[in-house]
Formats: sequence, structure tokens, C-alpha cells
Amino acid sequence: MKDVIALTPKMPDSWAVVAGLYAGGPEAEAAGVNDGAVVQLRTADGRPLVAVEAPLLVHVAGEAERLLGDGVGAPPVPYWWTEVRASTAVPEAAPLAGSVAGRLRMLLGGAVWPAEAASLDVVPVPSATDAGEVTATTAEAGLAVDVLTGSTAVVLVDRPVVPLNAWMSEILRTVAAAGLALQIVTPPHVRLTLPLRTALAGAPNRWVVQDSGNLYYDGLSGAELRWQDGTFAPVRTDAGEGRVAEVFADASPTTDRQLIVSFRVLHENVTDDLVLGGALRTAWTTLTGSGPVGWGTAEPVNLPWSTGQLTALARDRSPEPTHLLAVGHPDRPALATLRVSRTEGGVAEDVTLTLGYGPDEAPPLDAVEPLARALATEHGLTSMLASLRRGRRDLTVPPRFEAPPIPLSFTLGGADVRAAGLDHALRPPLDLSPVRLGPAVHYPLGDGTDAQAWTVLQRLSAHLKAVPAAG
Repeated sequence: MKDVIALTPKMPDSWAVVAGLYAGGPEAEAAGVNDGAVVQLRTADGRPLVAVEAPLLVHVAGEAERLLGDGVGAPPVPYWWTEVRASTAVPEAAPLAGSVAGRLRMLLGGAVWPAEAASLDVVPVPSATDAGEVTATTAEAGLAVDVLTGSTAVVLVDRPVVPLNAWMSEILRTVAAAGLALQIVTPPHVRLTLPLRTALAGAPNRWVVQDSGNLYYDGLSGAELRWQDGTFAPVRTDAGEGRVAEVFADASPTTDRQLIVSFRVLHENVTDDLVLGGALRTAWTTLTGSGPVGWGTAEPVNLPWSTGQLTALARDRSPEPTHLLAVGHPDRPALATLRVSRTEGGVAEDVTLTLGYGPDEAPPLDAVEPLARALATEHGLTSMLASLRRGRRDLTVPPRFEAPPIPLSFTLGGADVRAAGLDHALRPPLDLSPVRLGPAVHYPLGDGTDAQAWTVLQRLSAHLKAVPAAG
């Protein structure tokens, strides 16, 4: 898909959208899909050309810059974010998307990304005989995918940063429900956001990078790939072994670092007064000095931070789990995922908070233990793992090898300490110095530079699970 985005200070009302749709001339036909959330421009025989997503009101400063680049020229918040998505199957679709976005900017002000795509041209829509055989996109699949086979949905994307936006989230849900794999194909200069990387990390989904020539490789593992039997699959040698692309393995390590804190808190007493998000806010404030700025269910993160609103959403979706995102101030790159779920013991919040630091910035490692104490004494901490890794300060994921994170510390919450026995929890068969943090026990594992910390963590985990028999 080819994306063009209009960022406007005024809402694109129905008249503005209609004016944009006239960019296809009288031959283009408009139709609503996804219960009217998307307006499609189609050829006379129903082939999708351009999809105009429902405008999103963005209240969070820095999101346009985070996802589109510093020179995007977004209006001051709040502004309206309207994605116009062109099919790659028909050459006229990309200039048509640029004309739709350009007309929205002309009527409403603001900016278009990429700027060079914007125009006011009328783009002739091909007839059925002009279009030829369109194998990449079908009317049945809409503009959801570029290639659809019996096993795989393939999406072609070319933008500097690919986010987990509402469109991508819907594709993930749709292909999962259909038992298909999602494969996102990008050029080598493209990066993913952390939420999208997480969504693609598990089988059968894949990030496929098309490098020079006919080289395809997995952007997360580096495995060389080739198109076979309707999907991208690893290239195998005669011995049945895979190969790692040299361009993936030869990347120079970054000097930036990322601090990652993953924890679970459990609310055992679930009442109507329960408010979620407090543990995440505590973690953010402890590590950065200020709380999260925005939250949402997809990228761009568009809502101002509100524990009340995110609690209401989770309550409405219960008993199904709720997946949320949060971001902080643009000056301190920080991004969190939050999963709220019902368990036998109550309501659980699973959080992963990642913060980025440049080579001249020191991650606040000394704040990890106070954070563990606060979560244990105030928020019902179950467990917490803090780790450090070399990774980009802006928290995006390049298609190059990046070393895994190295554990800094592990904290066992009060309930599991009681289950294991305090004496057992305080005496691991390792050269560690456990620290009592109220009801919890905290285990420092190192400074994030020695990969042996993983071995220590595995042995510690095995010790804690081996609850001694009652004497």
C-alpha cells in the first residue's frame, strides 16, 4: 500500500471528503466499507483504488514527528489525522491518493505527508479494460492486503516507520481469524514501531525485507527468504539448514540504549471503584520524572492520558482482554504496552515500558529498585523484570541484528514470596544479594553488560519454582 496522510487543524467533514473524492473524476465510484469507517474510491467494475480512513483527532504532541519524521509540519494539537491509502495494483492509485489528501489540505489547512505527494490534479480512473488483470488486490479483500493466497496475506508498505495503526490492527485480527499468516514486505530503509514488532514476532506472521536484487530476508531474524507455495519461507541449504542474510548480520551496533521494564500487577479486590493505569503512571514518573502524556488502542496514540477513560474502555470490553498503548513527552522517548485481563485472582495489568537514551545519556538504573518497592507496596506487584539493551533511542526497530536485552534485576511480588516461603526466597543458591522491599524480594542481577545474567536469572527462576516441601 502507498500511504498519504493529511494533517489538518479542522475536521474533514462530509463535504471536504466529497471534494477530495472528486480527485478521481466522474468515472470513480465511492463506497463505504467497514461499517462506514472507510470510504473507498473504486473503478466502475468495483476494483478498489484508494481508501480514506475515518479522521482521527490527535491530542498528543509529538506523534506525527515520531511516526512521520521531524519535518512533517503538523499543526498544533489537537489536529485531525486522515490516512489515504492507495492500492499498489493500479498505477493511477498513488497519484489519486495524493490528490485526495492535497484537496483536504487546500480546504482545511495543515500539511500532507509526504509533502511531494500532494496535488490538486484530477487523476483519470482506469476502466475495466484499461486496468487489466488485478491479482494483487481484489474487491472482496478491499484494500486490506496486496496479495492474498490460501495461507498468507501480504501487505506492501513503504514509509519510514510502519506503525501498529488501526488499519494494521484490523488486518492482524482479520487474518488471525481466517487462520492466515500476515507478511509485511518493506524496503530496507523502513523501520517498525515497537508495538508492531511485538505483533509480528510470533509465528506465523513475518516482516519481509526486500533488499537489492532478489534478496528477501526476515527483518527480525535475518533468515533469507524466498517466495514459494504462496508464502515467503526460509531458504534451505542441501543439508536443510537456513541462511542469515549478510546485510542483516553485518550491521554496526548502535551506541544508543533502551531500558525495558516489564511487570504485572494484580488487583484482587475488584470493585466499581477500581481504577487502572496507576501502576504504569508510577513507573513512568519514577523513571522519567513525569507521567505518560497520551494513550490509545493504536498508533498514532491520540488521547490525552486518563486513567478514568482507559478504565472505562477496559470495563466495557471485559471479560475480553484490552490492549492499550501509552507514550510520554517527545523529549524523552518512552512507549508502553498495557494489557488488562480478567484472571481467577482478579484483574491483571501486564505492562512493558521501554525508554530510549542516546550515547551521552545515562539510563536511570538507580531508580529501578525504588520502582520495584513502590509497585510492591502500592500496586499489588506480581513480578518485575528490568533489562538493558543496545537499541535506537527513538525506539524504532531497524531490519538489522540487535542484541537481546540483558537482565538488570528481577522482583518477586508478595503473593509469590509467601507461596515460596520467605526463607527460601531469600536464599537462592547463587552469588546474589536479595533485598526485602516490603512484601516483595528484589534480586539485582548486574549492570546490563554481562549476558551471563540470563543464566543467573534462569537458575533463580528454577529455585523459586522449586518450593520446598513442608517440614
